[in-house]
Amino acid sequence: MSNRMKFSDAATVGPQPSEAELKSLAADNYQAVINLRTEGEDDQPMSPAEEADVVRAHGMEYLHHPVSMDAIDESWVDAFRRQYVALPKPVFVHCKSGKRAGAMMMMHTAAENGMSGEEALEKAKEMGFECDQPELEKFVKQYVNNRSQAKTT
Repeated sequence: MSNRMKFSDAATVGPQPSEAELKSLAADNYQAVINLRTEGEDDQPMSPAEEADVVRAHGMEYLHHPVSMDAIDESWVDAFRRQYVALPKPVFVHCKSGKRAGAMMMMHTAAENGMSGEEALEKAKEMGFECDQPELEKFVKQYVNNRSQAKTT
């Protein structure tokens, strides 16, 4: 699968996999798949319901947690983080291109490690994540600053 990026031993992010790629994830011992694409988004190789069936047929757990930049808020990221923690690892997290998946995992990791929003964005760049959406970059920075500060108080 092209454009896959290992985020940590527990998570890899990337674009939406095909049915054959989902089978390959299972063969590579992935335990769960998280789909961040919204229902009806353009260019989906399969719907969230179809993907859930394929993932489960290959013995993995499936979570559909749709993320739209038009409707994302901090509570939605908090819910994602709680669900991610509860899943068996390793997990493959995807959206259309991998950008939302990378952002969600970066917010989780940065908040867990007490990083600042600026540190999170710098780390993301070091890992090769290029954010060309100013609104997403601003949201990531704000979320991490709010959650990391909450951990230290």
